[in-house]
Amino acid sequence: MKSQDETLEEWCRALLQAYELEDVQIDVNAILSLAGVAAHSVVRPAAPLTTFIAGFAAGLATGSGQATDAASMSVAMDVARTLAAGYDSASAGTPGE
Repeated sequence: MKSQDETLEEWCRALLQAYELEDVQIDVNAILSLAGVAAHSVVRPAAPLTTFIAGFAAGLATGSGQATDAASMSVAMDVARTLAAGYDSASAGTPGE
């Protein structure tokens, strides 16, 4: 039986292949760590939302030529991690902020 890590790595490779992104390097543990920060600092459903938006932002940065894949992913994940870690739901979303 495969371990969870093996299954996640296999799934990651399958997704990358399906999107024809075989050359893109993904740090599964870094993504899971970001999801954990979002889940514990914001609310659990923020985990997939945060990782999706960070990935989308990284893709836009790479696609526009602003940075390499690795740099775009690193910056996008750092921004999301910092924002999630400092999130205060009591004052978030207040108009004018």
